[in-house]
Amino acid sequence: MAMQSFRRAGLASLLATGLVFTGCANMSDTDRRIGTGAGIGAVTGALISGGRPGGTAAGAVLGAGAGYLYDRNKKRYYYYDRHGRRIYR
Repeated sequence: MAMQSFRRAGLASLLATGLVFTGCANMSDTDRRIGTGAGIGAVTGALISGGRPGGTAAGAVLGAGAGYLYDRNKKRYYYYDRHGRRIYR
């Protein structure tokens, strides 16, 4: 019985690792920055609030907003030429 639960845990961790590494492959820069901000904000909110769901959600919302603002600031410094190459100002 213990071996079966060990296999399930191993399979679950393998699937979770696969999702982490492939989940963001087709995302735009904006989506990645907002998602990263939401993740960091959620963890920070959970640490500050002691794991309360409201604090975690508030941190995620604030982090997503910060990621969006960071993305807008980064995009001020480059543009794309007609060939799709990123050109820094």
